[in-house]
Amino acid sequence: MAIRRSSAYSKKTVVPYTRTSKQKSKAYVKTVPPSKIVKFSMGNLNLFREGKLQHILILATAEKIQIRQNAIEACRQYIHKKLDEELGGPYFFRVIPFAHHIQRENKMLTGAGSDRMQKGMQLSFGKTIAKAAILRKNDPIFSAAVQSQKAVSFVRKTYKQVKSKLPCTIKMIYEFSK
Repeated sequence: MAIRRSSAYSKKTVVPYTRTSKQKSKAYVKTVPPSKIVKFSMGNLNLFREGKLQHILILATAEKIQIRQNAIEACRQYIHKKLDEELGGPYFFRVIPFAHHIQRENKMLTGAGSDRMQKGMQLSFGKTIAKAAILRKNDPIFSAAVQSQKAVSFVRKTYKQVKSKLPCTIKMIYEFSK
């Protein structure tokens, strides 16, 4: 079965649900879904540390939002692939948020006649299904550092292609460092 739409979770006000403990009786979270985000830093870190990558482009949210880890991972894979094909070595790309909030779902029966079989429950707790990152307005999602102005325009184009995969409105922030 497919996962629930992001609109079921993304715009809701939420308190981070993360409580795990080594003692099972004190843990609120019984099972934690595994992390789907494989890498957080890609590219040439040494060039970035030496200050040779002067143009920094940041993709940030324009609203308060929850972003699931599978959406972040899909964007990461696409951006990294495009940067690797186009730029080769002189870039540094980073995923900034860490998915720590555990999402829950109370599974209900659907189909004809299911309303007579299951009425549901008010404020039901549900089982863990996924992890998400909770972001405030203007929080960064991705950061890319590149060498040339031509590479900056390519990163802007790539960020625009990725915005359909994210459940929020985004904005790009450009920084120049010497």
